[in-house]
Order: sequence, then structure tokens, then C-alpha cells
Amino acid sequence: MATVINMPRLSDTMEEGVVAKWLVKKGDKISEGDILAEIETDKATMEFESFYDGILLHIGIEEGETAPVDKLLAIIGDEGEDISGLLNGSTTSSSSDEPKEEKVEETNTSSEASAEIPEGVEVITMPRLSDTMEEGTVASWLKKVGETVEEGDILAEIETDKATMEFESFYNGTLLHIGIEEGQTAPVDALLAIIGPAGTDVSGIKDGGVTKASAPTKSEDAPAPKKEEPVAAPTNNASSGGRIFASPLAKKIAADKGIDLSQVKGTGENGRIVKKDVESFTPAAAPTSTDSVKETTSTPTVQPYVPAGEESFEEVKNSQMRKAIARGLSASKFNAPHYYLTIEVDMENAMASRKYINGLPDTKVSFNDMVVKACAMALRKHPQVNTQWSDDVTKYAKHISIGVAVAVPDGLVVPVLPFTDQMSLTQIGANVKDLAGKARNKKLTPQEMSGSTFTVSNLGMFGIQEFTSIINQPNSAILSVGTIVEKPVVKDGQIVVGNTMKVTLACDHRTVDGATGAQFLQTLKQYLENPVTMLA
Repeated sequence: MATVINMPRLSDTMEEGVVAKWLVKKGDKISEGDILAEIETDKATMEFESFYDGILLHIGIEEGETAPVDKLLAIIGDEGEDISGLLNGSTTSSSSDEPKEEKVEETNTSSEASAEIPEGVEVITMPRLSDTMEEGTVASWLKKVGETVEEGDILAEIETDKATMEFESFYNGTLLHIGIEEGQTAPVDALLAIIGPAGTDVSGIKDGGVTKASAPTKSEDAPAPKKEEPVAAPTNNASSGGRIFASPLAKKIAADKGIDLSQVKGTGENGRIVKKDVESFTPAAAPTSTDSVKETTSTPTVQPYVPAGEESFEEVKNSQMRKAIARGLSASKFNAPHYYLTIEVDMENAMASRKYINGLPDTKVSFNDMVVKACAMALRKHPQVNTQWSDDVTKYAKHISIGVAVAVPDGLVVPVLPFTDQMSLTQIGANVKDLAGKARNKKLTPQEMSGSTFTVSNLGMFGIQEFTSIINQPNSAILSVGTIVEKPVVKDGQIVVGNTMKVTLACDHRTVDGATGAQFLQTLKQYLENPVTMLA
């Protein structure tokens, strides 16, 4: 269903806005959060984002055009949707709002008569921060009554019907009065706050309920340059390569002074650049003479890095394998409560045993083969780890079939060694080599990738010392194997050179308790540190 977007009220005194630039075109696909346009208000040029998904079916206000608040700005809906009824009704809708505006003006006129605004005092009302906002809730005040406020300071966080947004001050002075407390909800244009010279009596204003119309009346007495502030802002904002979080006033001052905001460090909320950051910014001085060059040589000055070029992306269609990996791992991570146990294994005996085995004719085993064999034997002693979870029952696998993760150009596959516990070390090595070759050549059959009861993932060959893996469901656990590291270790009270390897077991807490996982790792460690026991 099509959604009508009207010209929003982006400041407390805004009556009309100018579309400085459209960042999307008619027919473009829009996602929630996309920036639709840059809108010039009476205060600054601000980005206006979409709160809807769909296709941009209509643009009601072209670039450079001025239109009042609530005028039809755009329509978003489904592709090919008939919006003729909305277009025909837009004029009626806007005209029906006029009497309401007249009533507000009449009310404000009477309010002004009963409460004259003192010199230098500014009345701030609840702003319309989205096109459909009718009321707002003050989520939190970032300023207290009596505190000094500067242009660009964040006054409060206001929760609209779309999101919670920061609301900044466009005035300097002291916060004299808060009209809406934290947690309270009030309609658009209700008295939000009063700013002015310290000590000013504003009891007549807050008691008289002066509303929004009094703010423009007062702002007409403000210096003329304030009305011209937005003129240079859109050019500066549009020309920057990436999105820089800065207050509109900070952007305006930076544009006037020719300051690159990417070089300015923000001290505001979440690193946001505010007025004082720009005013206190001093560019690094470049050497202008031979003497200064000599001075720079003796005392190097690091010049600020100014990024060049433009941001770009390349879209690569996801392969079916990539999609399958994403679905499977997402389901596992989000559904199975993972926890991780890490243990360090002394690999001295394993290294000596492997060297001896590989010295025999026609035999070759890797450390990964030894880990797989040790896992198979440890699973036989700890059947709780060799299980599968379902809502009604826990399945205990009577057989042991270990999957070995293999990296391929398109992602990751897990070929399976059926009845691994019945294989010798050399048989495991030969089968892993054969299956890994098939995987890289895309020759694996579905049967060769199914039926695992446990999985081993080894990144030791890449120098990774320790990592965690996502469980390959329906398994209940997966072992992550790191590289063998040569380092000082303590043996018999003496510091000697040793070789150790860290392994991390990821467990599904629904089926494998912590103590069970720890006992499995102890058994695995015993096998790896005494490889002769795996030959029995």
C-alpha cells in the first residue's frame, strides 16, 4: 500500500522547506533508513531519511522548490501501484489543514497578548521530527535547568513514532525552563523548553502557554545572517566522500571557514562534531620557507591524512553454496546456546610420533589426522558429546562419523569420514586427502557431506593460535584446532622450550553440560600427549 510522505518540520520554527537535492530518483527502490533528500530549513540543510520500504512512485517537490510543512513531498509504494487517488486528494488534504493552521495562529495571537516574550528569550516547542509525527516523548534531557546552552548542543533525545532522535539547540543562552519532563508525551508544538539570558523571569511565558507561533515572531528580531546560514551548507555536505556525523551548525561554520570536517575530531555524543570542535580546530601548518623545512627535518610534523577518491562497492551475486552456509550457520548460532572450552596440549610426543610414522615406507599422517583420531576415540568414552538435540528427545549416535571442515573458493564444505573410530591413522589421512581434493574440485557428492556426528575445524596451517567455531548442526559440538607454538614451558620445575597447541570445544548447552565438555577435552588431551595409546 502506498505511503504519502509530507514535507517534515525539521526545526522548531520551520514553516517551509526547500528541497536542496534529491538523492534518489523516481522508480528507485527505497529501503528504510535510506536518505531521500537534503532539505534546507530556516536553520540548516539536513538529510531526510525514509522510514518505509518500497519504490519511489512520485516526487511532489522538485529540487530548488520551496513548499510549506506538510505539503506532499513524495509517495512510496509497490511497483506499478495506482496512486492517482492520492495525487488528486493531496490538494484537498493540504487545503483541509489550512483552517487548523489559522486556528493555531489565532490561539497564538491571544497567547502573545497575554504573555510578552522578554528580550533575548527563545521559546522552543516540540518539533515534528518525522512526516507522520503527531506527538513526541522526551526520552532523556541532556541539559538541566540553569545550564549554559550553545548552538549545536544536544538538548534532549526525543522519541517519535519512528525512532529516538537527538534534538539540538539553535540558540545560545541558559536553559530557563523545561516544559516536558523525561518520559512525558506531548503533541507537536507543545512548549518544550525556554532558553534566554540567565535570571530572566519567564513565569509569564510558561504559564501563558506560548506556543510555536511566538518563536518565529521573535526570530524575526534575530540578526539577518542567521536566516542565510543554510546557503553554503548543501554544497559542503554534498561534496564530502563519506557521511560525517556533525551538527548542522558545525557543518555551516566549517563551510564558511573552508575546514575539511574529516580532519576534525568530534567531542560530542558518539564522536559527533559540534560547534566548539570546528571553532577550536587548527589545521597543521605547512612549511613556507627553507628555515621551516630545516626545522621540520629536525622535528618531524605528521601531516593529517586527507582521504581521496570516492567510495564504491561491487555487488557479487551470492552462490547457492554461500546461501546454504549462511542459512545453516545462522540457524545454529541463533538457535543453539553456544559455550566454549579451551585447553592447551603438549605436542612434544605427538611431533616425535608423527616424525617416526612418516619415516615408514608409503605412510604419511598430519597433525590434523591425529586430532581426528583422538576425537573419535574420546567420543567413544563420552557419548553425551556425540548427540543431537530435538524438541522432544536427545538422540545418542551409536556410530561416530567426524566431519572435517575444508576451505574452498566459494566458502566451506564439511566432508565426512564414516565410522571414523574404526579407521587407523593412515586410513584417516588417506581419506581426508581424497575428500579434500574432491571438495576443491567440486566433486563431492551429497552423501559424502552428510551424516556427521562431530566436526573438526583446523586453522593451524594459517598460523592461527586460537579461535572459536559455530557448531555444524545437528552436531552438538565442534573442535577448533590452532597451530603448534614453540614457547617456554615449565617441566619438572624447570623452564624449557616446549611445543604446545590450543584446542577449543564449542558445545550446545542443550545437550552437553560444561563438566561433560571439560571431561571430553581431558580425554582428548591424554590421547594427543600420548599418541601410542591411539595405536592400540
